[in-house]
Amino acid sequence: MICADAGGSNGHRLRAWKVNLHKLAGQMSIPITVCHYPPGTSKWNKIEHRLFSFISLNWKGVPLINYETIINRIGATPTRAGLEVQAGLDRHEYEKGIKVSDKELEAVRLRRHKFHPEWNYTILPP
Repeated sequence: MICADAGGSNGHRLRAWKVNLHKLAGQMSIPITVCHYPPGTSKWNKIEHRLFSFISLNWKGVPLINYETIINRIGATPTRAGLEVQAGLDRHEYEKGIKVSDKELEAVRLRRHKFHPEWNYTILPP
């Protein structure tokens, strides 16, 4: 199960998000359930709410001059509950402006849930 915000690259309306999750479901041979937080409610995201404040405190007053500094500060962030943070830099270049056709989207085996089907669905493997 993935709990995701409603916007950004994993928004509930984005075709590429669903097509790529469908590919992942096929690679892993498992269904993937997605539940999006309603728009404007990312504060409900437990990771964002409970972790980012500690990251902000950990790099407070530290000049974030390069990726290495940022990754090191994030990776050195402790929480009161003992959560250990791991961070890494993805240097892969991703193609921009990829268009997903209607045919590609129709191939996604998407089962919408009864409660807010626009935000909650399961993607079945091909």
